Amino acid sequence: MKYVDGFVVAVPAENKEAYLALAAKAAPLFKEFGATRIVECWADDVPGGTLTDFRMAVKAEEHEEVVFSWIEYPSKEVRDKANEKMMADPRMKEMGDSMPFDGKRMIYGGFAPILDE
Repeated sequence: MKYVDGFVVAVPAENKEAYLALAAKAAPLFKEFGATRIVECWADDVPGGTLTDFRMAVKAEEHEEVVFSWIEYPSKEVRDKANEKMMADPRMKEMGDSMPFDGKRMIYGGFAPILDE
């Protein structure tokens, strides 16, 4: 069964092109490591909530936008091996050193799909 890594991050609006460039550079590496699909989504209609919302989740500041992303893998095993490869790959380290956002506020996790139509 497929496996999905999901991410939410706050990116300064002025860094949109830099974020997109970084994502485009990283996508082929994720596929090399075993990912079957990478999706990056820039906030378009993200309402504020009363108790919580996407912006609060990543402590987005006034000048930042929310990015919602996911990476699909054929299985959790492939994802786990991909994560090991990523941690050891100098190309990923180089990209991590120049992220156009505050990685400390990124939220992420692995998910087992329960419905996929």
